[in-house]
Amino acid sequence: MDRCVRDVGAPLVSTGSMKRVLSLSTLYPNAARPRFGTFVARSLEALAAHGDWDVTVINPIGVPPVLFGEYTALANAAVDGEEHGVHVHRPTFTLLPKIGGRLNPSMIARSVLPLAKRLHAERPFDVVDAQFFYPDGPAAATIAEALGLPLSIKARGADIHFWGAKPYANRAMRSASAQAGGLLAVCEALADDMAGIGLPREKITIHYTGLDRDKFRPLNHTKLRDRLSDELGLPLSGDAPILATVGALIERKGQAFVIEALATIPGAQLLLVGKGEDEASLRALAKEHGVADRVHFLGLLDHDLLPLVLSAADAMVLPSASEGLANAWVEALACGTPLVITDAGGARELVTDEAAGRIVERNAGAIASAIRAVLADPPDRQATVAMAEPFDWRVNGAKLGEYYDALVAAHRT
Repeated sequence: MDRCVRDVGAPLVSTGSMKRVLSLSTLYPNAARPRFGTFVARSLEALAAHGDWDVTVINPIGVPPVLFGEYTALANAAVDGEEHGVHVHRPTFTLLPKIGGRLNPSMIARSVLPLAKRLHAERPFDVVDAQFFYPDGPAAATIAEALGLPLSIKARGADIHFWGAKPYANRAMRSASAQAGGLLAVCEALADDMAGIGLPREKITIHYTGLDRDKFRPLNHTKLRDRLSDELGLPLSGDAPILATVGALIERKGQAFVIEALATIPGAQLLLVGKGEDEASLRALAKEHGVADRVHFLGLLDHDLLPLVLSAADAMVLPSASEGLANAWVEALACGTPLVITDAGGARELVTDEAAGRIVERNAGAIASAIRAVLADPPDRQATVAMAEPFDWRVNGAKLGEYYDALVAAHRT
């Protein structure tokens, strides 16, 4: 069942004495973007499944005053419903594409606050949570203050590295963090980066990502190439190495370096999973380097196909300029596929042994050398899988509940 289909006729029943969180998240799947922010949804669903917390999400969707392009589909995706145990509301707010970053927190708060007040009056919340530091954090701060509730804000990577470098956003983030009872970071390295832009390090708790262990596990290599060839229409027969890169097609993720590296690795096939504004330039680059027939743009894959791609790959290569702790890293390891990644975010918290892969400089030569090293001496698959052992959505949900418990208790004292 699609996550964004309304559960018609299923009222949101009172949960009695359960604690309640109101989570504000611009990063959340909807019918127009079903893969957008799935990691946020998984975490909050895991919290709801744990049984101690009732979870309500407000997923504000930004649309311009005049709809065009993808914004028409986004406006149509502003549908409320109960999705996998989470109550989801999708109000729209006025968005000025490319130029409205400074205004987004106030526009979100203006749209969301009446809804938040109504929901709080019907069944009071215990805590307000933001799942991305900007624009979500400052908007959630306005809501928490209006409701008289404790505030939590989570940082994930780009919110700190991109928005934190903009003076107007940095000021708003610092103000929100001063109000917050607690902050979350997806890894220790990101917590240090948060402190580096002026956020209070003493308030930060590390909250690692989770993993769907039923989906992401080593699959049978002997038949994967044939299956992928059939399902994706790709020429993957034979013994040629397969490389996978999972991430939005944007400069920060570094797919251009992987394509340049591919040109020095004869016969290897590159599977690019993701969509983004750099697709045309990446296609042109592949043609320029004579590897267009070996670079396959797979788009936004269904999550059931991603484990097949990762299990079939000999390495998952992602030379990001910045990260928090990428879910794609963990998912690849869980499929038994070693990483070739840059020293970004929590990379050193994950790649602690060559069983997990290699950390390299962000240039095509270093990437190609690391790929050749992994191909020449691949780690034991089970040893690679073991590197993902600490990650589990159930653990993630339980830890999140414990963190909220402490936040609420501190607020009441």
